[in-house]
Amino acid sequence: MKIFEYMEKYDYEQLVFCQDQNSGLKAIIAIHDTTLGPALGGTRMWMYDTEEDAIEDALRLARGMTYKAAGAGLNLGGGKAVIIGDPRKDKSEEMFRAFGRYIQGLGGRYITAEDVGTTVADMDIIHMETDYVTGVSPAFGSSGNPSPVTAYGVYRGMKAAAREAFGTDDLSGKTIAVQGVGNVAYNLCRHLHEEGANLIVTDINKENVQRAVEEFGAKAVDPNDIYSQECDIFSPCALGAIINDHTIPQLKAKVIAGSANNQLKEECHGDMLQELGIVYAPDYIINAGGLINVADELQGYNRERALKKVEMIYDNILRVFEISKRDNIPTYKAADRMCEERITRLQHSRSMFLQNGKHELSRIHHKS
Repeated sequence: MKIFEYMEKYDYEQLVFCQDQNSGLKAIIAIHDTTLGPALGGTRMWMYDTEEDAIEDALRLARGMTYKAAGAGLNLGGGKAVIIGDPRKDKSEEMFRAFGRYIQGLGGRYITAEDVGTTVADMDIIHMETDYVTGVSPAFGSSGNPSPVTAYGVYRGMKAAAREAFGTDDLSGKTIAVQGVGNVAYNLCRHLHEEGANLIVTDINKENVQRAVEEFGAKAVDPNDIYSQECDIFSPCALGAIINDHTIPQLKAKVIAGSANNQLKEECHGDMLQELGIVYAPDYIINAGGLINVADELQGYNRERALKKVEMIYDNILRVFEISKRDNIPTYKAADRMCEERITRLQHSRSMFLQNGKHELSRIHHKS
């Protein structure tokens, strides 16, 4: 892997390697873009096959966070960290404290949070060494479990997608097939049930399905049958890459709107949805509620303020549809374009984020 070549291709700012012999820490912090503000992104702990795999994962995920934050209207950039190791047996207080000191050394350019393989307890240890961490315990001012807030954002985005497809955002009487009924999807189903929607659900966990059947009157189907259900909206809330050559021909829904990440297996599948006239709400726009929620912690968490921002996902989805029609491109491309346009608009007023750089930057711009 030619690291500088890759970084230049996607315009990354910084790649930081962190090593601590005492604790066994081997970590990589990738900062993609801080035009809008400091880079926010979780720390993933994983047993990577090679160091190159770890570097590529950090870089790829950091870039995704830039787009997610920009799309959510946040004044944040994109970053990500990975720790190479087995989260079940390699963790220690020394490791996360050493990592926290590396984050502190970046002077606020990168703010971390939990991710795959890390927990709230790990963030609390990092917090001993740095304030540049969010998603900590409630005792430190955390917002707690983000799932209900993420679900509320998906619900708002789904209503916007319904408005585009059906001319109204009223979901009462609509049939919605929900794939996966975990924490986020359970809360989504509650909103949909309260509005009077008919639910079809599936999950590999039978208890999750049973709870939705009992509480929301949902119809349960086999996981393999969820794609072919007669429904108005298909809501993928489990695995990624489930919009693919095999599933698209089975779909009868007019709308796809769900919380799962990376729903399109390949870009061509977004093109296929466009050709079929299926309204697709891009995943990283509609599921940004969790990010909006933890970002609010940086100001001292206020739930009412956070939910007001999450409600804006409705408008963000409508904006994606506007750009899609304006430029005659599929919605997945329109989402990227919306984010890129926001970053470009602000590039002229601020360059790289600097923690104490307000005066310096204003002086530079004033001179120019």
